[in-house]
Amino acid sequence: MIGNFPYNISSQIFFKILDYRERVPQVVGMLQREVAQRLAAGPGSKTYGILSVLLQAWYDIEYLFTVPAGVFSPPPKVQSAVIRLVRNGRSELGCDEQLFKQVVKTSFNQRRKTLRNSLKGLIAERGKSGAAEAEPVMALRPEQLSVEDFVALTKMLQ
Repeated sequence: MIGNFPYNISSQIFFKILDYRERVPQVVGMLQREVAQRLAAGPGSKTYGILSVLLQAWYDIEYLFTVPAGVFSPPPKVQSAVIRLVRNGRSELGCDEQLFKQVVKTSFNQRRKTLRNSLKGLIAERGKSGAAEAEPVMALRPEQLSVEDFVALTKMLQ
């Protein structure tokens, strides 16, 4: 898939790509620079978030280059960037995929809270209170976890 993605719906396009990941081996696209940076961001970055984790679980993402506003006529008010996503070799996560999405989304919806606080309701709902809350990972914030850490966290909550 290749394209110049409409900036106002680029996130929705990437969520749809995830739904069809078995049919989309590679994506190269131009989008708003901030969105491209967010998709390619790694753990520890302020821009690392829900879409970063979900896409990086299935794709290797490379920020290729910035496209200056001056190359367009008329120049837009935002900068653009080109990124490439290449399907990685993963065929399954090794955990419940729906729960994985729920853990990632719930964690980042309150990104300034520790996982213990942001996942409290989900932990109680799954009957995992006590043992799960005592795990050292629960003292971290979501932007500190890698994709593999989120997979491990999901397994712990299954």
